[in-house]
Amino acid sequence: MHRRDGRLTLLMLAAAGIASLAAWYVAHGAAISALQAGLEQNLIVTKRAIESEVERFRYLPRVLGEDARIRQLIARPGDGDAVEAANAYLRTVAGQSGAAQLYVLNDAGLTLAASNHDEPGSFVGNSYSFRPYYRDAMAGGEGRYYAIGVTTGRPGYFLSSRLLTRDGIIGVVVAKVDLEPLETAWQAAGAQTAIADRNGVVFLSGNPDWKYRPLSPLTAQAQARIAEERTYEGIELASARPLLEGGSAAAPAGAGGTEFAPGAGGSGLLARFRPVDPDGWLILSATDTAAARDRAGFWALVAGLSGLLAAGGVHYLGQRRVLTQLRLRQTDMLERMVGERTRELARENEIRRRTEADLRAAQEGLIHSEKMAALGRMSAAIVHEVAQPLAALETTLATADALARQIDAGPVGERLKAARALIRRMQRTVKHLKSFGRRDAAELTLVDIDEAVRNALEVVSARARSVGVTPHFAPEGSPPFVPAVAVKLEQVLINLIVNALDAVEGAAQGAVTVERESAGARLTVRVSDNGPGISRELMPRISEPFFTTKISGGGLGLGLSISNAIMAEFGGDIVFSSAPGGGTVATVSMPVAPPQRVAAE
Repeated sequence: MHRRDGRLTLLMLAAAGIASLAAWYVAHGAAISALQAGLEQNLIVTKRAIESEVERFRYLPRVLGEDARIRQLIARPGDGDAVEAANAYLRTVAGQSGAAQLYVLNDAGLTLAASNHDEPGSFVGNSYSFRPYYRDAMAGGEGRYYAIGVTTGRPGYFLSSRLLTRDGIIGVVVAKVDLEPLETAWQAAGAQTAIADRNGVVFLSGNPDWKYRPLSPLTAQAQARIAEERTYEGIELASARPLLEGGSAAAPAGAGGTEFAPGAGGSGLLARFRPVDPDGWLILSATDTAAARDRAGFWALVAGLSGLLAAGGVHYLGQRRVLTQLRLRQTDMLERMVGERTRELARENEIRRRTEADLRAAQEGLIHSEKMAALGRMSAAIVHEVAQPLAALETTLATADALARQIDAGPVGERLKAARALIRRMQRTVKHLKSFGRRDAAELTLVDIDEAVRNALEVVSARARSVGVTPHFAPEGSPPFVPAVAVKLEQVLINLIVNALDAVEGAAQGAVTVERESAGARLTVRVSDNGPGISRELMPRISEPFFTTKISGGGLGLGLSISNAIMAEFGGDIVFSSAPGGGTVATVSMPVAPPQRVAAE
């Protein structure tokens, strides 16, 4: 046991070392990723700033070329008045637009007029045919180029546009833009940001030590091109140390990051690059990686200390576990015996509870079966005893009705018709009771729901008068037809209305309401009362057979159970709920007959 705990402690110490190393790599990677994301955002902002600054002046040479004074100058370069007017116009536009210099060249590259015509280092009279912006404008209509001015010694971005007079004389209008304010802003913010030209030479930088240094060693072809175009007049680039001498020479070609040391003894920098079209420039944004290394070291230290603490905790717990196991061994056997005996007792109790529940269920089932059998025998006896007298009574009333018609006794005949109608209803009920005893399903026909409600109200009218309540039923619109058995549906409605009348019996302002409404393919009939209502505990049981809330002898508790069975036969149901103001609402829901069937029948 001691040997195993010692091995576990050694494993924990090794894991602590591995965790410390992994934490360093993870934290360093996360910090580098965060730095790269910041550099990427800086590159986007810098690129937009450069493009916005250049875009301000991009159309200026072309617009200047459309002015009559500039075109007159190109057409008559020796005219003193034309030269003076062009010089004044260029100075005015330069002052208002913010351009560093504006000047006009003829087709040989000689300056005819300039905004600095009366200043030291004036462009007038100088030839700039060697500049790429002149050659590009003459060849393609427009040109752009960044370089140090050979006349003023100040760098700038040259934008040029070719113009053509009616006489076919060609000239070039040039706008020199000063981009050094961007560099000043970078220096003020301490941003390690720079822009290199297509040859890889840094010409704008927030770090003064980077300016006019190549990113990587210049090729002989690049050095010859720079010398021919006099791009960096007065700057010795051949002896300048490459900026990425300690990094990857291929890094500037991609958008990824690279680490490099820009100077001897300097800390490492993380750089990202982004190209700027159409000049082929490359934006460089860099940041110091010392903070990332410090953060990685901090988290490595935290992981290492955590691992050591965990190893110490494991060792302590191992020693404590040894002592605890010595004590547990003495009581382990006793606990197992007690546990086994407890489980045996629990199983015996569970078996006893299940047996008792099964016995109670069987006893209740036998009682219920006996009740249903007695009810069946009683129903059969009632049917047998009532059917023959009803038939004889109906025959007698029919004979009396015939005699009344012979003697023209109108009121008597109406009474006899009403009596015969009641006898026929009793016969239908007896017939239904017979069919109910046989459990035979009656054929469904189309029943007018409003007529069924009115028939039910007619049957319970005597009960309603004894209670002193007149049920209210005022349907709206044409009555829908439902597939049902009329006498069974009326039996359901009679049961619900009688229950509502029983609920309001003895109430000072008792009320019973029957409402009918249709919603799509379903019909709803609600029978509501304002009686005392049914408690929430008894509401789920009111449809159970032999369950009743009436006083002893007031009912068998079968009406709602039979009504539910009848509605299930019709594809409907009955739902009971409490009325908002007190009382009970019985909602009968059943399908409506399709219009095609109603039209056909």
